[in-house]
Amino acid sequence: MAKGKDGKETPLMAQYNQIKTKYPGAILLFRVGDFYETFGDDAVKSANILGITLTKRANGSASHIELAGFPHHSLDTYLPKLVRAGQRVAICDQLEDPKTVKTIVKRGVTELVSPGVAYNENILNNKANNYLAAVYFDKDALGIALLDISTGEFLTAQGEADYIDKLLQSFRPTEVIFSKSKSRDFVSQFGDKFYTYAVDDWVFGYDYANETLLKHFGTVSLKGFGIENLHHGIVAAGACLHYIFEAEHRNVQHIAQISRIEEDRYVWLDRFTIRNLELIFSPNEGATPLISILDQTATPMGARLLRKWMVMPLKEKVLIVERLSVVQHFFEQQELASDIQAKLKPIGDLERLISKVALQKANPRELVQLGRALAAIAEIKSVTENTKQESLQKIADQLNPCKLIREKIENQLNPEPPVLVQKGGVIADGICEELDQLRKIAFSGKDYLLDMQRRESDATGIPSLKIAFNNVFGYYLEVTNAHKDKVPEEWIRKQTLVNAERYITPELKEYEEKILGAEEKIFALENKLYNDLLMGMLEYIRPIQLNALLVAQLDVQLSFAQVAVKNHYSKPEIVDDNVIDIKAGRHPVIEKSLPLGEEYIPNDVFLDDETQQIIMITGPNMAGKSALLRQTALIVLMAQVGSFVPAKAARLGITDKIFTRVGASDNLSSGESTFMVEMNETASILNNLSNRSLVLLDEIGRGTSTYDGISIAWSIAEYIHNDPKSKAKTLFATHYHELNEMENEFERIKNFNVSIKEVDNKVIFLRKLVAGGSEHSFGIHVARMAGMPPKVVKKAEEVLRKLEEERSSESGTGAAIKNGVKKLKKSDQMQLNIFSLDDPILIKIRDSLTDLDVNVLTPVEALLKINEIQKLIK
Repeated sequence: MAKGKDGKETPLMAQYNQIKTKYPGAILLFRVGDFYETFGDDAVKSANILGITLTKRANGSASHIELAGFPHHSLDTYLPKLVRAGQRVAICDQLEDPKTVKTIVKRGVTELVSPGVAYNENILNNKANNYLAAVYFDKDALGIALLDISTGEFLTAQGEADYIDKLLQSFRPTEVIFSKSKSRDFVSQFGDKFYTYAVDDWVFGYDYANETLLKHFGTVSLKGFGIENLHHGIVAAGACLHYIFEAEHRNVQHIAQISRIEEDRYVWLDRFTIRNLELIFSPNEGATPLISILDQTATPMGARLLRKWMVMPLKEKVLIVERLSVVQHFFEQQELASDIQAKLKPIGDLERLISKVALQKANPRELVQLGRALAAIAEIKSVTENTKQESLQKIADQLNPCKLIREKIENQLNPEPPVLVQKGGVIADGICEELDQLRKIAFSGKDYLLDMQRRESDATGIPSLKIAFNNVFGYYLEVTNAHKDKVPEEWIRKQTLVNAERYITPELKEYEEKILGAEEKIFALENKLYNDLLMGMLEYIRPIQLNALLVAQLDVQLSFAQVAVKNHYSKPEIVDDNVIDIKAGRHPVIEKSLPLGEEYIPNDVFLDDETQQIIMITGPNMAGKSALLRQTALIVLMAQVGSFVPAKAARLGITDKIFTRVGASDNLSSGESTFMVEMNETASILNNLSNRSLVLLDEIGRGTSTYDGISIAWSIAEYIHNDPKSKAKTLFATHYHELNEMENEFERIKNFNVSIKEVDNKVIFLRKLVAGGSEHSFGIHVARMAGMPPKVVKKAEEVLRKLEEERSSESGTGAAIKNGVKKLKKSDQMQLNIFSLDDPILIKIRDSLTDLDVNVLTPVEALLKINEIQKLIK
């Protein structure tokens, strides 16, 4: 702590410390003159993050404090760096003009910026929302709210932990808040990959949250938003609003509504599926997510809406068909599509622009851009209302060009204004007579004086009259002695010289006062006129927000049409039947990354709940099994988002859940092996199946021994086939050729393989899905292709021959499985049974459990019984 020579705090540091105590977890940028300064630990952090010089400020003989700062006009350069480094930043400004006070300048925090509460375009990604999330933990359920202050979007939902986890993974908030007492719960449920901040527990109270929301929206209930029964969601939403109010954001009229995320409207995509299908990001370095292929949007709003649509595909046939019909119209009317897309490009980020207006943070250039955007919307409205497409006409009807405010912007602002109002030249000429006069005085003073000199010379008949200035008494008129008898009586003599007299006039004195304070008055007047214009725009927030949403929808559908034309996609047929019938389907990402001249090999896939519910796919490594699984899911997902699909044709029933278990994903840092992760993910799938689910399983059971793996894979496939509640359509890729036996035992399981061709002991991958199982994996061929040392390959071939000889003598894995199936059939068992093994310990456990009557068992007796079983295992 900095102290003066008498050992006391200096007034400046006393003020700093007082403000700093209110924001202990944030870096405090303290405005001192033309610099933002940081002190103490904040200075050390800032210097390290920003690469600026760390110094020490001495205050007295025995004290000093670390100091680091930067010029105030460089705030937009340095603030984003601090926030991206995960810092919360409190901006403390001077609240009064230092020239007007003799004591220390009053200061206060004008804004608290954190990763989830920011509107600075240098911090934000214009193609992604910047959500602040609040998670509320209760005994029976969890609540979540998502708020983007930069766009005004406000969402809430509630449910079990896995649903909240799905939403966190889908919306990917940049900051998550929760109550301090739930920090451990959050990490255990959702991991430590999010930037988080814990707030006081009392913030997560229902009464406080409800009151906060009602006060903000100015309503007597939340029924109008459809969330009145979402108690957990309301608590989370109230916490979000509290957090942004604490961050000194009070002008938030653009947060005008709150919407419920309706779980039953969207396809269920759990976090594993979002990750495995690489929809909007990829965990693999250098990989291309699907959104990179589909995003040809012309506006940031469109790009953000596309991300939302991709993680929230629709389940309502009517809405899907409506989206597809618009895409089809643009697909067929490419000239119209190009015309509208060209008109979209000048609009820019209208959604965030109107939010900055609400926050009273929009600068003059941004307002001019807003005017251009509204002009472009007027043109789009004109074009779309002349189309015969019903959905486009609906959009045209809702578009509001806001002609009055657009004309105000065009008339009142200069077409090329500076970024800062204080630079001057923001307000156009002819808007304010006083401003015009002040400008004439300040910037045309010489002409005005010459005009006055000419007028007075003509009026008095003094040809040698001149106007000049000195620091003693300002502007004056000088008359030589030869003409002093012509001086009017109302002139006031100020000075007598040897050869001349100097006078002032009321007009000259008035002009002097005007010209000396003109620049200051110009700034004040321009500032007032600009702020009045900003305030006058507040009533246009809602219609402009609606414009932004409608423009985003057009943008996404135009993007889908453009991608469909470019990549030869077709319109999917959405049917009521429970079927997936894809003709010549392709993987939308892989086909774009193939070497020049190489074509993607398309494949047909048919799945239904009556004849071909489960396809068991075998084939060698690198043959394309995983790609086939993913492309099927992506085609289904793209169709339900409203996009054309990479296929010759696709007849698709509505899918309500997509599950994937694709690829290894160790979680060793959390103590979980590949196999444990695989079993967790598979268990999550089996516990959430529905009749219209699509399940993708890739190499289930490979993380354990062969016998265990085959047994687990078999039992999983059998469970999906025989589940009385659902007949989930399933693609099951496996190396276990023994599973081909299942086709003979289960009517809706069919064998297919990804074909290859052997030529001169080499493997050629044909990548074509054909009926029937495969008997070989060709792993050694792949090892050879990968450049494995010849000695290793040769040894592997020798070992393989021995194993195949054992298999042919009916003692290998295949024989064991076949025999096991026969035994199961003889005993009329429908599932593999772990107690059919001849293990005495397992038999004891079985008998112990069989003798239990769970209806009369007390909790204590249950614990004792578990302890007894545990001793048997040990």
